Amino acid sequence: MYNKTFKRMLDLILALVLTVPLGIIGVIVAIAIKLDSKGSVFFKQERAGKDGEVFKVYKFRTMIENAVNVGSGLSTFEGDPRVTRVGSLLRKTSLDEIPQLINVIKGEMSFVGPRPPVPYHPKKYEDYSINEKKRFAVRPGITGYAQVKGRNSLTWAERFVYDNEYVDKQSSWLDLKIVLLTFYKIIKSENIHGPNRKKKK
Repeated sequence: MYNKTFKRMLDLILALVLTVPLGIIGVIVAIAIKLDSKGSVFFKQERAGKDGEVFKVYKFRTMIENAVNVGSGLSTFEGDPRVTRVGSLLRKTSLDEIPQLINVIKGEMSFVGPRPPVPYHPKKYEDYSINEKKRFAVRPGITGYAQVKGRNSLTWAERFVYDNEYVDKQSSWLDLKIVLLTFYKIIKSENIHGPNRKKKK
């Protein structure tokens, strides 16, 4: 009941309230991106959402254009040359996630929930086991339980464990705890990069 009705209502109200203040910040970010590097201000990518349904997620661009087809593809590492100067700051502060307010308003995402993977990585939706598909039973989130437990430093297997735990325990108090821990993690700049990926020499 919480996830189906009350949570959706909270998501929509909070998204609408934050539209103006985050919109102002977004304009500043957009100008910085355009001055820093060539390419679009926004990054759009297909992701697998609730029940495996594919949708386009919106973010501020933090890497060079067409970065997914250059170097290490979907994976990033500390010192990744594909990440722009402004993009590095946006990733550390998570300001690149601001455009996902659009996804929340559209009902494709929630503020808190499992992060949506791309449709083909680590697997296609139909290739996940029944247990792995549990994480897709709720709307994906801008932040989530796996993010505050280790973010990008976690393996996919570890992420699925935390995501499933969230699905089993979800409540307003857990969501509040995750949001507060998210701000703490942002301030600490922890686990921004993937596992075992260090700056190249």
